This record gives sequence, C-alpha cells and structure tokens, in this order.
Amino acid sequence: MPELYWRDSQRTPRFFMFDAKASFGIIMFIFHARLWTFITAILIMIGFWLLERKGLNFTTALRVFRIFLIGNNRPKSSTLDKVSMKDYG
Repeated sequence: MPELYWRDSQRTPRFFMFDAKASFGIIMFIFHARLWTFITAILIMIGFWLLERKGLNFTTALRVFRIFLIGNNRPKSSTLDKVSMKDYG
C-alpha cells in the first residue's frame, strides 16, 4: 500500500481513469438500467475525458463556460451596491 501524505488531499478523486464526478452517470445507469441511461453515462465519461485532454477539470470548465456566456468585461460593482447619501439633519 502506498504511503499517503497531506499533499495528496488536494488531488482530484478518480474512478478508474476518470474523474470521480463522472461516476454519476454510472450510478444513474445502475439504478435505472436502460439503453438511454447507458448512452448518457458513456457520453458523460467521454465529456470528462475530453475536458481532461484540454487540461481542464469540471469546475474550471464551468468557469470557462460562464466567461463564454457573460464575457470578460464585468463591472466590479453594480448600481444597487451604491448607497446615496442622505442628510436628515
């Protein structure tokens, strides 16, 4: 058994060669064994594999997708955050 160190706590959990989040499709197939759930599980696993080939994990890919939708230029504060000064004196 290999020794485990504290620095290993940051690593991504793996399910065989895939990210552990890809096991959601496998669990879905186990509980509802149909052809479409099998195909969905395979597509999820292929999607995670493609993300890893690009050098991304799932959370980073969500951030990239958010930047794609919203854009790079975002305001640092909205107009609702600005409080107008009032004098009740």
